[in-house]
Amino acid sequence: MNEHPIHWETEGTSRVPFAVYTDEDRHKKELERFFYKSHWSYVGLEAEVPNPGDFKRTVVGERSVIMTRATDGQIHVVENVCAHRGMQFCRERHGNKKEFVCPYHQWSYTLQGDLQGVPFRRGVRQDGKVNGGMPADFDPKDHGLTALKVATRGGVVFASFDHGVESLEDFMGPTILKYFDRLFNGRKLVVLGYNRQRIPGNWKLMQENIKDPYHPGLLHTWFVTFGLWRADNKSELRMDAHHRHAAMISTRGSAGQATGQASQVTQVSSFKESMQLHDASFLDIVPEGWWQMEDQMPTAVMMTLFPSVIFQQQVNSVSTRHIQPDGHGAFDFVWTHFGFEDDTPEMTERRLRQSNLFGPAGFVSADDGEVIEFSQQAFETKPEHRMLVELGGRDVGETDHMVTETLIRGMYEYWRKVMEA
Repeated sequence: MNEHPIHWETEGTSRVPFAVYTDEDRHKKELERFFYKSHWSYVGLEAEVPNPGDFKRTVVGERSVIMTRATDGQIHVVENVCAHRGMQFCRERHGNKKEFVCPYHQWSYTLQGDLQGVPFRRGVRQDGKVNGGMPADFDPKDHGLTALKVATRGGVVFASFDHGVESLEDFMGPTILKYFDRLFNGRKLVVLGYNRQRIPGNWKLMQENIKDPYHPGLLHTWFVTFGLWRADNKSELRMDAHHRHAAMISTRGSAGQATGQASQVTQVSSFKESMQLHDASFLDIVPEGWWQMEDQMPTAVMMTLFPSVIFQQQVNSVSTRHIQPDGHGAFDFVWTHFGFEDDTPEMTERRLRQSNLFGPAGFVSADDGEVIEFSQQAFETKPEHRMLVELGGRDVGETDHMVTETLIRGMYEYWRKVMEA
């Protein structure tokens, strides 16, 4: 790879060069170092493959993979690349199969990825003799699908091409693990539905967006008006020791709660002087026991697990958001909305209703996709420039307020170290 050198204005990461979003060779290096080595990537929920034979096609980085539940009940993740001629043989997103068969030459594999059948392996008899076939020393055991290392916790499935990767728990670190276990606390998960969107922007911009507590109260005026995410809410920003993962924790205060009145404290006006919902049931928010954490009752916790996933709790709406890079200037963003097996029908309906607030066409998240697209357009036209992330200072550290860009600075501190930038 022939990367163009990047000029960083400072030793720290408070001024991020646009070039980190625009260089194709650097993007390929990111895939190798963040998605294919030394990191765990999110692939799905156990609830998506509840029965033997169930599978889900997804990606790790830009590589197509398949999560399966084998006949022994174990979950496996294999690369969707035939060991024969390299074809991506699985085209369905979900399904149930007894085996995988590549349509090109009919090589067949078990759900664990073991090669079990090769047509004409021993040749074909013609005119009294056998012609063709695989060499005598061909061993199917040497030609299975590439198997990834798999880790599950709380019903969530992660995989890595790097079989020497640290444990999932060490990868998260104790701070983030605490918030992960709060959401995925052992109750059986139930998938409620999916959203998919394609965003024409660099994949890191979505990690940044969810590490940025500064913008929701400004870009998403709906959030402010109805009190769901405000700069004056009680809040915390927490990171792992490497500053790659983060949690933004907010507790909804009394200001603006479903009244349509913006607080004077935040100096942010609402879209209208008094905004009211036509359907008040969107804000039918019911506190849940699992929200409780020490002396807090957070109403919103947004976790970013670098590089691949966001875990969302926004009041009663819970979901995973999978970041799937596609070139340096685009990514697919897949939302999996879920609930819990012990939810009442009323809670399930509430979760589904609130998920529409935060999905790709919701009152909030549609804004994020648009600003990421417009940012990427600017980066491409001026790659020698840089962005400023100095709100709250230039250092990196946890805070008990939202008026800071410390989590973004922390992420790029880690990025520079791993990329040797």
